[in-house]
Parts: sequence; structure tokens; C-alpha cells
Amino acid sequence: MAGIDPPLPSPTQTADPVTPPLAAPDSGVQDRLAGWVSDLTTLHELTERLVRTDTLDEALRELLRAGASLVGARRGLVALEPADGPGPVITVGLGLGHADLGQIETIPRGSASAGHLLDGLPEPGGERRADVTHPDIASEADLDPRHREVAARLGFSASYAVPLDPFRADPRATPGLSAIPAPAPGADGSGTGTGSPAGAGDHPAPGVPGTTSVTDAPRLPETGHGHDAAPAAPPSPGLTAAMGAGGPSGRLGGAAWLYDEPAEPAERQRHLVGLYCQYAAAHIARLIELSRARAAVATVQEELLPTRLPRVPGVRLAVRHHPGPRGGGDWYDALPLPDGALGLSVGGVSGSGPSAVVAMGRLRASLRAYAVMEGEDPVAVLSDLELLLRLTEPARSATALFAYCEPGTRRVVLAGAGHCPPLLTGERRTEFVETTLSAPLGMLSCWEAPSVEVAPSSGETLLFYSDGLLHRTGEPMDRAFARLHTAAASAPKGVRGDPDAFADHVLRTVLPDGPAASVGRPSEDGTEDLVLLVAHFD
Repeated sequence: MAGIDPPLPSPTQTADPVTPPLAAPDSGVQDRLAGWVSDLTTLHELTERLVRTDTLDEALRELLRAGASLVGARRGLVALEPADGPGPVITVGLGLGHADLGQIETIPRGSASAGHLLDGLPEPGGERRADVTHPDIASEADLDPRHREVAARLGFSASYAVPLDPFRADPRATPGLSAIPAPAPGADGSGTGTGSPAGAGDHPAPGVPGTTSVTDAPRLPETGHGHDAAPAAPPSPGLTAAMGAGGPSGRLGGAAWLYDEPAEPAERQRHLVGLYCQYAAAHIARLIELSRARAAVATVQEELLPTRLPRVPGVRLAVRHHPGPRGGGDWYDALPLPDGALGLSVGGVSGSGPSAVVAMGRLRASLRAYAVMEGEDPVAVLSDLELLLRLTEPARSATALFAYCEPGTRRVVLAGAGHCPPLLTGERRTEFVETTLSAPLGMLSCWEAPSVEVAPSSGETLLFYSDGLLHRTGEPMDRAFARLHTAAASAPKGVRGDPDAFADHVLRTVLPDGPAASVGRPSEDGTEDLVLLVAHFD
């Protein structure tokens, strides 16, 4: 309204402050950042794929495939020979057959690429060799003639080898992760040297399926260079898992890749594959320790089982035992008894690993003692065993089957406690022996089950087995039983009279891929033991 001043003064119009434009980032810096991201991504992918391997053989083959793609090679081999002694000592090839590996092993150790690394031969300055390069084997005058001869025979002209040395540092303190500068500029800015294999920077290694192109591989990592150093990247779960502690100490072996034409990897590729091999060595070291532990458990388990089967007139025996990778608690036994009788038993305790193996040893030894005292009554033998189990191993259960055999009269009395029924087979019949369904030992307050008597005819065979044989088929139990029945019934006439040949026939028919290959198939427990005990009555 007129005459009334506004309560607040009108705002003064001011111009926006002038903000200086941001300087456009240098294209070289952008290229380096893109290279760092690509390098770390590819290293992450390769190590993630590596740590998903569960066995030593799988890890070594993954190492060869990844390394071949990173250095642009087509073939390679890794020689494992841990410096701390106990082994394992193995050689695995990529694109090389057993005969090829055998020829390479004839190269004198001081001349072979892997031999340099395995022996830890020093450089002229006194340091251990970080890698061994033979860019043109045919033209190297100081090379052993056998090396050139084998290379010409197998068709490779160059090789590059790196050691497998596990490390246990924090990945954020590793130069390859904490600071990755730009590659040395080449003609195209890629950093690839003139001696790198043709097409190594553009395509994955030929003949190596499932590998990552070197285009996506990390650029050469070095120590930090001021403002060019990238910030430390947090370790991925795969990288962390690939590094942890444990495993053998010292050099594990060496990996070598072979080129069809004279060539050598560029500096960027060398550092990259060296960094990857450090992570791989840490993972392989733990797998070596695991394989050693499993071998020790398997040795103890074998020592707790019969070293040989007894010879009793009127019956011939054969056994096949394939322990699971973790060491299970299955057992078998054949014990001569008074008056020419024979006690046969199979069974298993729950669980796996060393504790299950020890419990199995105690239970089997106790069953032998009970069999000597009252073997004619299998029910009494298993009752005593059940009482012992409840008192000494209250947290465990066990299955068992014990048979008292009189080979002279071909009379068999047996009792089972939750175990698979034996299979009686001959030319005229193949049938499961009904052992009456019964709970495993240690499951009830008082175990009790009736015994069963069978009379095998001359030439018939009685099969005792563990449920691991059925589970390793990867099929439901009813189909697994039918598969076992078919395998026994289809045995040729010439096989039926030989218990060893009969056992092999059953395993080949029930498990066409073999017992070892069947471990890990979809089943309730892919680590179970496999036991097959065959008794053929003359």
C-alpha cells in the first residue's frame, strides 16, 4: 500500500561467481586408470576361478590354462616338487601327452626351464632366479643339445618358466595390487614388447578354452611411482582365500609355457603371470598340505584293516576297498575261527576323518575278540559290540554285518545291524539275503535282531558290501540295489569262479567310470568309503 515501507529491503541482484572450468583429465591418465581397473578385474576373475578348484590336479591344470592365456602360449607344464621333501612329486601338462612329458623329462635338469627353478639355481648376482626365458631355443648355442633335440621333436621353439613360491603377505601391501603404473609405452601404447607372441595382446591363447584374453589381463604391476600409483584396492574374497597361511614352506615347483615360434612375453606379461603364480602357489600349498593329511589318514586306515585275507579250505576270498577322500570309518574283516570256521564282517561308523578312522579301528578289534569267543552266535557278537559302542562312543552310531561260515558244510549264519543285506549269486539264482530290518548299533537303548541262515551251493558267491558302493552310483537306493543285482547276475561264467575277477566285474558294471571318478557325484555323501568283500564257495 502507498506510504508503507516494505519490512525488508529488496534483495540486491548480484552476479554468480565465476567458477573456473575443470581441467580435462589427461588422456594418458585415463588410459592408465582403465588399465588398472582391467588388470585388477582380470586378476580377480582368474584367482576366483582358481580357488574354486578342490583338488591338486584341478588347481594345477587351472594354473596352466590361466598362465597360457596371460603369456600368449598354447602349451605348458607344471612340475611339482615341494622343497620341504614329503611330496607329492608330479608333472601335469597342458596340450602335452604322457609321452611328450616323458621326453621333456629326459632334458638334463640343469638345462630344462623347470629344472632351473626346482633346483633354485642362482643368477650371476647370487639371487635365486625369478624366471627362465628361452626366446629362441634353436639358436641358443650354450643350450644343452638334448634340450634343442626335444624341442624340435615336440615342435616348440621358445619357453618361459616361473617358480611357484607361496607368499603370505597382506594383498594390500603387494606391489601388484597397491600400485599399478602404466605399461611401458610401445608402438601402440599397449606396452607389448616386440618379442611378445603374435596376437598375444588381442586374442586368447589358441587351443585353451575358457581362458581370459590377454587384452583383459592386468597391466604390468610395479612399485609405486608417486601420483601415478593407484590407491590400494580391498582384497576380494577369492584373493584373500588364495593367500592364507598354512601349507608347505619353500619353493613348490615351477611352471613353464611353450611357444610354437620364437617369442618371449613382454615385461607386462611377465610381471602379471608372476603375480598370478604367487597367488596360485599359496592355494596349491594348502592343497598339498590337505593331500598329505589325507594320505596319512588313508595309511592309518589301511593299517587298521587286514593286510591279507586268510586261506580257509572250501572258500576263496577277495576284497576291494576304496577309501573316501576324507577318510571314512568303513571296515571289512575275515577271521579264521576254531574248527575250520570263518568269520566275515563289514560295517562302518558314522562320520569321517581321523576320529572316525580311530573309532573304526577300535570297533573292528572288539568285534574280532567277540567273534573268537562266541562267533557261532552272530546276534550275541553284535549285541556285545552294541554295548561296547554305547559305553565307549555314546555320540556315534555304526552299522555292522557279521557272518559265521562253515565252508565244509557250506552253512552261513549271519546277523545285521542296519547294514545292507548281502547278495547271494550263482548260475541259477541271484538274490538278496533277508537279514531282517534292524536299527544301527547305538541307536536304540537295547539292540536285538534275529539271525538268518543260508546254505550257498557249490560254485555260488556271497557278496558283502558297504552302502558307499550304492551311494557312489549317484542314483536312488532302489535303483542302486537293482544295479548291483544286475551286475552280479550278468557275470560271465568264466568270471564267477574267480572271486577277484568277479569283484572287478561288479565294480566295473556298477560304477562304469570307476570308483575314484564316482566320488563327488550327486549323492547323500560323496566322500564315503567303498568296500566289497567276495566269498566264493567251492
